[in-house]
Amino acid sequence: MTQRDVVVWGGGCGGVAAALQSARSGADTTLLTPGPWLGGMVSSAGVCAPDGHELSCWQTGLWGAFLRQLELEEPTGLDHNWVSCFGYQPQTAEQILQRWVATEPKLEWRPGSMLEEVECCQGRIHSLKIRSTDGVETYAAKVFIDGSDLGDLLSHTSAPFRWGWEAKEIWDEPSAPAQSRLESEAFFQNQPIQSPTWVVMGQLHGELVQHPVDAIPRSPFHRSTANFGLEKTVTYGRLPEGLVMLNWPLEGNDWHQGLDRALSADGQVRAQLAREMQGHSKDFLAALSECSGGWIAPGNAFPGEDPSLALMPYWRESRRLIGRTTVTERDLLPISTGALRGPLPIDAQGRCTSIAVGTYANDHHYPGEDWPLAPKSVRWGGRWSGTPFCIPFDALISDSLTNLVMAEKGFSVSHMANGATRLQPLILNLGQAAGLAAALAVRQGCAIGDLAVDEIQLALIHEPQAPAAVLPIWDWPHWHPHWVEAQTRGLAQPDQLNARGHLAGASSSDLKQPGLNQAPNQRHEIDLSGVVRGNAKEGYLLQTAEEIWPLITLEPAVHHWLAASDHSGQRLNLRGIKNPWGPWIRITGVHVHPI
Repeated sequence: MTQRDVVVWGGGCGGVAAALQSARSGADTTLLTPGPWLGGMVSSAGVCAPDGHELSCWQTGLWGAFLRQLELEEPTGLDHNWVSCFGYQPQTAEQILQRWVATEPKLEWRPGSMLEEVECCQGRIHSLKIRSTDGVETYAAKVFIDGSDLGDLLSHTSAPFRWGWEAKEIWDEPSAPAQSRLESEAFFQNQPIQSPTWVVMGQLHGELVQHPVDAIPRSPFHRSTANFGLEKTVTYGRLPEGLVMLNWPLEGNDWHQGLDRALSADGQVRAQLAREMQGHSKDFLAALSECSGGWIAPGNAFPGEDPSLALMPYWRESRRLIGRTTVTERDLLPISTGALRGPLPIDAQGRCTSIAVGTYANDHHYPGEDWPLAPKSVRWGGRWSGTPFCIPFDALISDSLTNLVMAEKGFSVSHMANGATRLQPLILNLGQAAGLAAALAVRQGCAIGDLAVDEIQLALIHEPQAPAAVLPIWDWPHWHPHWVEAQTRGLAQPDQLNARGHLAGASSSDLKQPGLNQAPNQRHEIDLSGVVRGNAKEGYLLQTAEEIWPLITLEPAVHHWLAASDHSGQRLNLRGIKNPWGPWIRITGVHVHPI
């Protein structure tokens, strides 16, 4: 039996984040993954155009560190598609993560491990058994972390978990169905969870040759291009070097059939589900290739027999822990009309218990019409952005297994809220918090649930390599010298955070706001000059001597300046990055002068 401080099971991006942070925080850590890659959604599942956390104030923690390293290592930058402000090749992401893991002396990574058995005793996990090329091995640890996309470690214990829908009557979530509907409508039995996707990578060649009718003819996918057209459907997930992430929800390659098979104890049943999902995605790529005259063809992005197929599916929903507290849709929504953040999680002593910030708009994938969801988006910086919300530490742990921490999308969250909490940026930072808490518990020799939450929070804010936000403060971006001070003051006085996530009152009067042209220079920036048109409600345009470009920004100072008054007709000198597939210019700084 091998004894470690912390053992992390699973190949999700939350799992690698937890393992990295656990080792960096001083714990002897083992990461066990079933596949040859370890990045989950951000690499091996191929979801390489991340949503959420795009604003510079949310680019913190391991998500921010990962993003900035991607910017350094992708030669043509990250501005390549219109669904996200970031697009990268899966190989680039995996190389970064594997390099990070290899440089941690306290971290052991064991790919090719299969989970066989978990031994629990008196409300604790004692050990787990894995099967690998070396045979069956047993690992014992003080703390175990589930970093798998489907909550596989959780499922091998006796702890109860949630799977699928909950009725509106449970938490009064505005978008949840009533219990009577769950019992009477076949849809909910046929669609127990959000639909997953098996990402397939395409490669662009030459020019688009489009059919006269902008739809895929004589195919199950004939409606997939109806809303956006063929070119927009394809370039939705365009990545560097003309690689294309195919993860298209509208009559595309989402998979809807027999999803309960994902939980089957029979490996052959799970394998059949995988084959069906893979075949569906390959058929979608083939249909797009036919319709475009060969403009898109299978790409080369992954190891294995078919380099166009991701190594694992993109699971949008997992088995979910029944934790000390549960994040529900009520915790995600703005406090009131026009407000930009949800309520802070506050304990009985009046202390904020948040350990990670999420921002994604709620988004659910099912067959047929879109599921109606309570709005949680705001027009910001010339585009729509999700309003931020908090994840409390108690959602990562339970009283039924006192040394288990969840580090992936299977933490304690409702089915309805999962639509906003499942994305890569939040999961990376949630995994970071899980790994840090595990290492703290080992160091202090205490149960994970006995940790002081403020100690976790301050350790995240002051983390040497990847400082992470725990509060949804919009004013100070990650690069600002007052970012740490704003986070710590917010924790000390959570009542001073107003509805817009700003520090209110005298406590923030000495914190200098970021300047209009203060953001650090980025690769691929260019200088532009022109006249700005438009407004905050309708969006902004830059009219140059040669062309007109939509404008967006991820910088708070630029956003506030644009929204402060009518700048239409004003001449600007600005710096920014062009994204012809957006299409937009992402402004990073502005110099103002009269016309």
